[in-house]
Amino acid sequence: MSGDKIYMDYSSSLGPIDPQVFNGKNWVPALGYLDKVEQLIEKSAKNELTEAEFLILQKIDLAELRSYEMARDLTVSLLKEWLFKYKFKNWKKHKSTEKDVTEEEKKKRAEEIAKLLGNNSLWQSHGRSIGISTLKTLLKLEIEDYSKNDELRNLIRNYNDLITEYILRHGAKVFVHSRVYF
Repeated sequence: MSGDKIYMDYSSSLGPIDPQVFNGKNWVPALGYLDKVEQLIEKSAKNELTEAEFLILQKIDLAELRSYEMARDLTVSLLKEWLFKYKFKNWKKHKSTEKDVTEEEKKKRAEEIAKLLGNNSLWQSHGRSIGISTLKTLLKLEIEDYSKNDELRNLIRNYNDLITEYILRHGAKVFVHSRVYF
């Protein structure tokens, strides 16, 4: 989440937001845990909880569950902040009405997008790729489509190839590139 624009071409994708948390063995999607606990609580409220589900629910560490909630909330708040502060900073007029966009409308729109990108039921997988068309139609996000800009597409692809090769060669699990660090 950096920059004021999202650049994509026909083959680009973004993923849903779902913080990955370490469960002692593996990195797992936090929202999966939260969704499952919510589902079991709903079944319990309807007196439909099986004995096996009750045992599973009993073994859940509440502090760990709370850390998953906090990771989710942080992810959503960071996305909302980025959208409002950077992505929407030049959004001055509504396209359909040409009316001025208020700060409150920008915040509300950021909230809507964050909720959609964090909707585990909608995407069904943290690894799900969301293409440019879905981002434009379902999320109604402004995307800079460089599909027909050969020069920019080549520069981006070359950069991607360089970074991918570097990560593979060094076996990096995490990679950060900034103006001051490569």
